Amino acid sequence: MLSLRQPSAAHLARLAAAAETSELTYPELGATARPLPGGYQHGRWETDLGPYDEARFGRLADAMERWQIQLSAGLAVWPAGPVRPGLTFALALPLPAGWALAAGRVVYVTSEPGRRGFAYGTLPRHPECGEEAFHLVRAGGRLRLEIVSFSRPQHPLARLGAPAARALQRRANEAYLTGMQAYARALRP
Repeated sequence: MLSLRQPSAAHLARLAAAAETSELTYPELGATARPLPGGYQHGRWETDLGPYDEARFGRLADAMERWQIQLSAGLAVWPAGPVRPGLTFALALPLPAGWALAAGRVVYVTSEPGRRGFAYGTLPRHPECGEEAFHLVRAGGRLRLEIVSFSRPQHPLARLGAPAARALQRRANEAYLTGMQAYARALRP
């Protein structure tokens, strides 16, 4: 879905509510946690977020689980509360001329020593079909943000403009990395 204006929280709430009973648009639920399935474009992005410190790790992970990764990249998300398995949400991604609106569902949350994050899958009101996972990971004495995805165009406009849709996805993931780097820098003592 496209909008020429930034959608209000009420508009995103209606979009999420309308998608609440929808099924995921792909059968490979949770596949970002194992070898990625065939038939999709695969993506892997990662960045260093600085030195590991248990308190800093916890603060960054808590922020990420409250959508900070999307918010710091300029997206709007509803609801703004913490991620949890089964949560249906709506987001708005700024485009050069308007906003792309999408609905998704959190398919799993990871909370392990040295690894926290979540993955969400696409619903029918999303231009892509697939799953994306975001994890904060302890890598020796460093913190890393890792993003893994598999997707293919779902909406007819996304299929028609597949190279442009792929470029937008790449741009969004680069914005996630840059936004979380800035957020992590702000947490330094």
